[in-house]
Amino acid sequence: MTSIDDIRNRLSELMPAIRADLEDLVRIESVSADPARAGEVQRSAEKTRDLFAAEGFAAEILSADGGAPAVVARKDVAGATKTVLLYAHHDVQPENDHADWDTPPFEPTEVGDRLYGRGAADDKAGIAAHLAAVRILGDELGVNVVVFVEGEEEVGSDSLPAFLNEFKDRLEADVIVIADSGNWDIGVPALTTSLRGLVRADIEVRTLTHAVHSGMWGGLVPDALIALSRLISSFHDETGDVVIDGLHSGPAADVDYPEERLRAESGAVEGIEWIGTGSAVERLWTKPALSITGLDAPKVEGASNTLVPAARAKVSLRIAPGDTTANAVQRLREHCEKHIPWGAQLGFTVVDTGEATQIDATGPAYDVARDAFTRAWDGTEPVDMGVGGSIPFIAAFLEAFPAASVLVTGVEDPDTRAHGANEGLHLAEFERVCVAEALLLDGLAGS
Repeated sequence: MTSIDDIRNRLSELMPAIRADLEDLVRIESVSADPARAGEVQRSAEKTRDLFAAEGFAAEILSADGGAPAVVARKDVAGATKTVLLYAHHDVQPENDHADWDTPPFEPTEVGDRLYGRGAADDKAGIAAHLAAVRILGDELGVNVVVFVEGEEEVGSDSLPAFLNEFKDRLEADVIVIADSGNWDIGVPALTTSLRGLVRADIEVRTLTHAVHSGMWGGLVPDALIALSRLISSFHDETGDVVIDGLHSGPAADVDYPEERLRAESGAVEGIEWIGTGSAVERLWTKPALSITGLDAPKVEGASNTLVPAARAKVSLRIAPGDTTANAVQRLREHCEKHIPWGAQLGFTVVDTGEATQIDATGPAYDVARDAFTRAWDGTEPVDMGVGGSIPFIAAFLEAFPAASVLVTGVEDPDTRAHGANEGLHLAEFERVCVAEALLLDGLAGS
């Protein structure tokens, strides 16, 4: 078994080159949601392929069902008895308004203890961590390694089921390491063991066939905005708990989330009160949550004195581990049908869904992972962490490879700001992640 001192010394030698490779990846504008930048997504796949090919991997670019280019790279080791799949994704979120960034979004910039740039953490640092682990171990690598770097995670991984079906033989592994989550805090590692699922739906309320004068008809005819507002208000009780019958809730890990940290990390305005009941982590990880993320309605400026005939809202419903999207869609639809006021017409369109995930993080692979994390973080044991957001593709991996141990980890921390402006990678934590992954691969070879 390779010593942790050897691993850290080797990483210190390799880090300048690893940083350079990561920064080159960040400069590629691989925004999968933007058709105009499809060439950049292709370019990032080619760069990723070439990086692993240079390490002796048989690397190629593949796609299925018209999906974005993904990289599959494999390195077999003589005498190895285990195969480990390392997952990351090379596509990134749109950068949106450049004015919101303190540094150029596609020019990696080190400021303080962070490297800023779109994808610097989510998830090109995941690619770099995998690269670092295999470089650190070099000829001492004791497991077969398959690298799978997807190109459409940020747009829902629509072709992933087809990809797993078509290329399952190439991806078969004993242990799957998914580097697309984060750690509990700076200096505190974590394994992600649960994630909420997602149902997004567009709800339309119509009360009129066309707009009419509010003075002539107001007081008799309901306007669509008032009707939609009443429907929206029916989703929560006075405490802020979701009151849609039939949705699942469950207990969360016994983890303390201090009040001052909650307020700092959430960006809550001064004086705001939290909604819902139960512990903070239950409300964030294992209970349903419903938000309105968009509205179609006339703008305040320039609005005329007319009753609005129709209004739409986009509903984002996070569902707890143990629930299913099929159940949640049915329950949400039934609730809307029951609570739409005054006989208004209801339109209900499902936009997309993603299943919740619950991982049984027990067994030899998890023991090795926890030991690797504890050593890499100088004795700090990892937290079993839930995530309130959704990574639907994890459920696809669990279904496709039921015998594999799936480890969900990553490079993010509470201030990474993934998907937002000023996304940044904490560089010291990134180094710990690289050490931990090298220790994990080395430990799996000897377990």
